[in-house]
Amino acid sequence: MTTREIVDAARQRNASAISYHFGSRQGLLLALLARRGGPVDDERGRRRDELGDEPMVADLVACLVEPFGELLGSASGRSYLRIVAQLRGRFASWRVESDAATTHHLARILDAIEQRASPDPDIARERVVALIMLMTSSIAERARRIDDGSTPNLSHDAFVANLVAMCTAVVVAGNGG
Repeated sequence: MTTREIVDAARQRNASAISYHFGSRQGLLLALLARRGGPVDDERGRRRDELGDEPMVADLVACLVEPFGELLGSASGRSYLRIVAQLRGRFASWRVESDAATTHHLARILDAIEQRASPDPDIARERVVALIMLMTSSIAERARRIDDGSTPNLSHDAFVANLVAMCTAVVVAGNGG
């Protein structure tokens, strides 16, 4: 999307507003991600802290999925979810490209999941990326369907529980549970 298209969509007249307020389109994107991502990350951290020292993989996955899924409840949250899914090309480098201020707990949880995913570090990394892709694309698709007026097949709680189960299965595949 061009800067002009963003300004038009925001119903603004000043074409330089993005540059003035955010420095660039990238700055705008980071501001959008921080606005929603920061509170989600805080909630993930709160949930992780409640789990104790040796949580199950499914519990760690739930720390990721459940707060993210809560954003389905508002139009602005659904927009955020759909934007995040469009960043999938960056998921493989999440450690390098993430904004540390809004992904501290995300990184901590993903590190713990990766340690449990496989003894082979390359396989473990692949599983974590697959988990991120499955989580974000599934939730973004549900957001799209809600925005389009479709009635989802599963209730919100059933959808989230199923997504936690699927993401957990991705992580522990071949590990015997």
